[in-house]
Amino acid sequence: MAKQKSSETSHWLILILLALAQFMVVLDVSIVNVALPSIQRAFHMSPADLQWIVTAYTLTFGGFLLLGGRAADLFGRRRIFLSGVTLFALASLADGLATSGNMLIAFRAVQGLAGAFMSPAALSIILVTYKEGHERNVALSVWGSVAAGGAAAGVLLGGIITQYSGWRWNFLINVPVGIGVLFAAMKYIDRHESTVEHNNLDLPGAVLVTGGLMTLVYALVKAPGAGWTSSTSLTYFGIAIAALTAFIINELRAKHPLVPFKIFRIRNLSAANVMQLFMAAGMFSIFFFTTLYLQLVLGYTPLHTGLSFLVVPVVIGLTASNVPKLVQKVGYKKILMVSPLFVSAGLFWLSHIPVHGTFWGNVAPGMALMAFGMGGTFVSLTIAATSGVPKHESGLASGLLNTSQQIGGALGLAVLSGIATSSTARFVTNLHLHAQPTALQLVSAQVHGFHDGFLIASTFGVFASLLAIFVVHQPKGEKAEFDPSAMA
Repeated sequence: MAKQKSSETSHWLILILLALAQFMVVLDVSIVNVALPSIQRAFHMSPADLQWIVTAYTLTFGGFLLLGGRAADLFGRRRIFLSGVTLFALASLADGLATSGNMLIAFRAVQGLAGAFMSPAALSIILVTYKEGHERNVALSVWGSVAAGGAAAGVLLGGIITQYSGWRWNFLINVPVGIGVLFAAMKYIDRHESTVEHNNLDLPGAVLVTGGLMTLVYALVKAPGAGWTSSTSLTYFGIAIAALTAFIINELRAKHPLVPFKIFRIRNLSAANVMQLFMAAGMFSIFFFTTLYLQLVLGYTPLHTGLSFLVVPVVIGLTASNVPKLVQKVGYKKILMVSPLFVSAGLFWLSHIPVHGTFWGNVAPGMALMAFGMGGTFVSLTIAATSGVPKHESGLASGLLNTSQQIGGALGLAVLSGIATSSTARFVTNLHLHAQPTALQLVSAQVHGFHDGFLIASTFGVFASLLAIFVVHQPKGEKAEFDPSAMA
């Protein structure tokens, strides 16, 4: 009996370790945002160079996810996970000790690379550790809430750490956490050796898809500033399309492809990945626009802004913790039909924020609605995307879902920020001013841009809901035989 209890304890300790690793990966996308002004002053960086502290991380993270997921399948999930954690901790240490802006940017790219191997390997371990059904759904609810709430928590922690400990600790904090995860994982996580009959990594495919995705993300980041139809933007988009087209041709001909396209015959996996694109595109906008609104319009400090975002992870956590029980009763399809609409409702609410607004009256209700929808959507999406996936392709499925989130977020933020900027410029033009606009007029123009950005973002959840209605399929009786009392 004691042995069984010990086994159950280590079983869920594994989940805590994997969720903690994922939390570090997601956190580092947003935790640095609040620290950017301090970093700019420390290294005398230009605004153009400063954005690369964020972009370098997202570029390598989004670009290498598929490679990281497939490597976990071929070379062992535990081995890839431990390697990723080690590299992530070392890169974080180098970031915290950086002596120049260029050094910081370079090691942020290494951080993103490590995260691209850590994240899909960790999710893959969850998929093979917990049996499909209620047990796995509970594990994925923890994973989903961490993935959805980590960005908001990053804004909060970034504000606290930057104000009280200095910007370097935004990176250095990963070192002791990473060391703890590393040693605990070596003790508790099984070896998870590869179950694939070969370990032939499709290098041409890896180079093409990684290069194509990185070029695409780079083009999306640069396009709003350079112009969507500028020669520079069109060149990068052309290179990305050519590389990804060559990748598809290579995969169809390769004996051991990086992404066996037969995996897309799993209907729910395909639908969930497209839904993930839409939902991430809308989700990234709330962090971007709301942060600017709170600081530039309401005059919040970085710490005050971070504390305001606490609404998001709290509501997500409360929602996600109850999703497994709901999935057991009604299935994930019905949840996916409804939850994205709450995200849309929250974004629609925020599309009406006034210039002279208040946080609790105008911002918090929209954030809470959106977080409620996100908690249900991301957990159910992960369950739907991984149900029925063979164990030997669990890393690939994990990499695909993470890639959809990163590309969707980059695409959504690039498009929506471009829409907001254009809307702001049109608002000023339509004032027909004969002198410089006043501060109030400029703020009004900026808020008008936020309105249009949030409004367009609010349609993404509707598209996701329609996909759930018409494409996602849940066979009747697909419920796990699992004793909830064992979860205690």
